Amino acid sequence: MDPILTHFEQSTIKVINFLKEDLKSIRTGKANPSLIENLVVEAYGGQSRLKLLELATLTVEGPSALGITPYDPSTISDIEKAILKSPLGISPAVQGNRILAKIPALSQEQREKFTKIVAQKIEEKKNQIRGARDEARRKIKSQFEAKEISEDEKFREEKDIDNLTKNYMEELQGIKESKEKEIREI
Repeated sequence: MDPILTHFEQSTIKVINFLKEDLKSIRTGKANPSLIENLVVEAYGGQSRLKLLELATLTVEGPSALGITPYDPSTISDIEKAILKSPLGISPAVQGNRILAKIPALSQEQREKFTKIVAQKIEEKKNQIRGARDEARRKIKSQFEAKEISEDEKFREEKDIDNLTKNYMEELQGIKESKEKEIREI
């Protein structure tokens, strides 16, 4: 495969994978560890800034609650503070050496807000993919102008780039529809 196409494909896959990870942090009303696993906790008296996943085991405790069991029980209050400070609206309750984080149901207003955030993130990624496509097309054009490739190769490669772009745009649309459906479910 042509190095320009390979580079385009690799950068686009990175964009989509980043988006998928990013969308996991958007609340849907259901308990999901990915909602809080990347929450930054100032642990050990503020000496360390660690992700929650690095400090504790996360489990689903029913449809609207997550169990958080710290590896080091001395970090319980730090974890509780981080959850309370987060914009997620999750209510932590300390139960011995663990925390039960209750996920409140989404209001209609929150559902609409999160749906708009998803649409915005998808549009940002579409623009990144279009930018990568334009960069690939510029490289193909400069190869053609430098007589490194024939006109037929230029058109074939441009067509391949356009087909890949179309497929990735359709994938983004599918991700968007899936996440919006998840948010709207009650």
